[in-house]
Amino acid sequence: MEMSLLKKPSAYLPLLMSLPALAIVLAHVTIFGTAKEGDEGAAAHLFQLLVAGQVLVAGCFAVRWLPTAPRQATKVLVLQALAVLLACAPVALLGL
Repeated sequence: MEMSLLKKPSAYLPLLMSLPALAIVLAHVTIFGTAKEGDEGAAAHLFQLLVAGQVLVAGCFAVRWLPTAPRQATKVLVLQALAVLLACAPVALLGL
């Protein structure tokens, strides 16, 4: 894959944002378990902000690069989508 687009902040920031989102979920499960809570805590809000931010940055990337480099941009968008799915997988699998 042509790596020049991955050097763009709008390409790599969503990938980097997935790491703390996943870490937040895993840390929360490790510390508090998977029991349902009455109110969403700070961990849930941070996770939601990171995922929403990923979607916004990826959208900006798509608007900017899909028209000019569709093949390369599609590959980066697939990586970004996989990163979001990886971060969201524990939430879905554990029913959090």
